[in-house]
Amino acid sequence: MRIITQPRVYLVGRTSTEPSEIDRFLKENEVSWTTDTSVGGEQLCEMAGRTCYMSFGKGRKTNADYLGHIIGVGHGSVLEHATWNFLITGVSRSFTHELIRHRAGFGYSQLSQRYVDESDCDFVEPDCIAQDEKLHAIFLQAVRQSHEAYVALVEGLAEQFKDEPDGTLRRKLARQAARSVLPNATETKIFVTGNARGLRHFIEMRASEYAETEIRAVAVEVLRILQKESPSIFGDYHLKTMPDGSCVAETEHRKV
Repeated sequence: MRIITQPRVYLVGRTSTEPSEIDRFLKENEVSWTTDTSVGGEQLCEMAGRTCYMSFGKGRKTNADYLGHIIGVGHGSVLEHATWNFLITGVSRSFTHELIRHRAGFGYSQLSQRYVDESDCDFVEPDCIAQDEKLHAIFLQAVRQSHEAYVALVEGLAEQFKDEPDGTLRRKLARQAARSVLPNATETKIFVTGNARGLRHFIEMRASEYAETEIRAVAVEVLRILQKESPSIFGDYHLKTMPDGSCVAETEHRKV
């Protein structure tokens, strides 16, 4: 059993383009267009916006200028065409209960406690508890007791369901009942896919100083990744350090 205090965010996928099909579209519609970005999501968002007005080869020349205008006027639907995929670990089930409230523009796949044995699970401890010796001791005692109860219940339920011939079902029956004693602090892993518009909303809501601290830390890390990945879409955000050392994100272009 480990105690975890910092989440981990892995960028595992991103939008890509099909250049030959883009060229075919341009040729068949007798228009020309080039863009100065190599980021697939930025290319597609610009292409989507230009399709609305068939403005290929006209107006703003750089991708940053074009998408900057899109963000400035709030034409957010164009940003729904760019997606990124993240694996997030070292987070609590309290965090995922909050995260999955973001529905529009997101997809989720989370570790299943029905199938995965949590006998060697880890726990996520909030900083405000970890920094206080007495509170930390209370936290450790609570998660240890929950963990011991889980292990004992799994063993007892395995005996109860021993006559079930299907081994997978037998283990699932035991784990799905035993998990009821595990706390929200239990560490979990979740695969998240979000489009740029949904991710902007997530960042604005959860990288705020009013957001819960664990989800704020994840939102800030997601923003840092996306600002490197796609400066044309996420470059308008600025990080500000709070008195406690944590960071929040701010932008002039909210609710795009």
